[in-house]
Amino acid sequence: MRTIRLALVIAISLAGVHAASAQGGLTPAQRDAILGYSLTLDRANHLIAAMSAVSQYLVSQPDYQERLARSAKLTAAEQAAQMEKDPKVSAILKENGLTARDYLIGVPTLRMALLSAQGLASPTIVASPANVAFAKANLAQLKPKMDQADGLGRRK
Repeated sequence: MRTIRLALVIAISLAGVHAASAQGGLTPAQRDAILGYSLTLDRANHLIAAMSAVSQYLVSQPDYQERLARSAKLTAAEQAAQMEKDPKVSAILKENGLTARDYLIGVPTLRMALLSAQGLASPTIVASPANVAFAKANLAQLKPKMDQADGLGRRK
């Protein structure tokens, strides 16, 4: 179950860029949105909290695998609309002061900034210098939280 949850969390967190990545890279609009998204400690904490709550909720649904498969085929705008239509997801986002767009852009932005801060480089990892600097400065605090949200920090 932990492996399924981790896969779901990663897929959900990259939902906004999934379709473009499958086609060989980010669209210019997705790349610009990620590069233009400014991370702060407060925003990062809200993104991680929302990511954890959204994943827990989705995994609890009997049709989560079908939902994941359907979501992967949607555009970012369609995914945002789908999130806004789901009362539970919408409530989680609102509780964390996020919009669906904030979530769909913010989670991949945070994840890629943390990966870059750890020295991982890849053509698919896009992060602004400011967000990488932020992630480096806050890596000790944010990485364990992100690992926990991904299900990596939990004991069996």
